[in-house]
Amino acid sequence: MKPRTVSFTQRGFDFETFMWFFTRVSALVMYALALTGLVGALIMGARTQMNLADLMRWVFTPNVTHVQNTNVPDLAPWTTSFWKLVASAFVFFATSHGLHGLLSVIEDYLTLPWLRRTLRILVLLLTLFMIFVGVYLIWTS
Repeated sequence: MKPRTVSFTQRGFDFETFMWFFTRVSALVMYALALTGLVGALIMGARTQMNLADLMRWVFTPNVTHVQNTNVPDLAPWTTSFWKLVASAFVFFATSHGLHGLLSVIEDYLTLPWLRRTLRILVLLLTLFMIFVGVYLIWTS
């Protein structure tokens, strides 16, 4: 039997291949960002000054407002630009990853070309809007 594989040069690299790759990489980046938030919080004393719920809120959205209502006496280490960048990256990758999943569902189940095109544009606008609002809230809070 002849193998059913296609060489890399024959496959090409189109938008769908890029988005397939982006989805896998964005999931790994989100795991890395969550681990960074967890390790950072534990290093900064969350182990003894926060309960598990507050710690998990910090891990997934490292924003100083998640620390203000805890027993942490000094908020300065929690308000650095590094944590705002981590939170912004998390918002970008999580929003892009999730809305690309929605786009995949739209592509798989809708057959009308005009509806697919319209929803594709709406998903793109929704993605940009959600990222903008999320990053704005992180940097202004």
